Amino acid sequence: MTHPWFFGYGSLVNRRTHDYAVAAPARITGWRRTWRHVATRNVAFLTAYPSPGSVLDGLIAEVPRGDWEALDMREHSYLREAATGVAHALPTPPEIHIYHAPPDLHAPASDAHPVLLSYLDTVIQGYLTEFGETGVRDFFDTTDGWDAPIRDDRSAPVYPRAQETGPEIRDIVNTELARVGARIRA
Repeated sequence: MTHPWFFGYGSLVNRRTHDYAVAAPARITGWRRTWRHVATRNVAFLTAYPSPGSVLDGLIAEVPRGDWEALDMREHSYLREAATGVAHALPTPPEIHIYHAPPDLHAPASDAHPVLLSYLDTVIQGYLTEFGETGVRDFFDTTDGWDAPIRDDRSAPVYPRAQETGPEIRDIVNTELARVGARIRA
């Protein structure tokens, strides 16, 4: 029996943020990322939205025993739905789901709901590991909402799954943020 899998396109790409051991790089067609916030969260986060022709790199991982409870709790502000258009190297295609925030429940990031730099560093650490520097650049190019304020919380991370990233990741993130015209605030 094959267990269901999820497609991650943000922090779930960083294997250090979860314990889903059976995982593989993948690509999904028809979705794009954006920075948004919902009433149940104090900060902005990544969500995906349908976008014909768009392509996102990400990570698929098996949900052991099909037990979605822990992952649904982690992704509490999202809907989970069956995903199509996922390309991967697995020999047998599993059932794959994607999480995304319902469009009628989210709004743009704002000064009151900024992007956390510790969250972005953690996401980029995952993309660098899985897809290299080209994958990092693609992440920035396939994500909308870079006009969002970005809160520099690196010295005291607010993001609960923040990872120690070191100067290499921070330099890459800072360079890419400058390239896309994003603004960091204290």
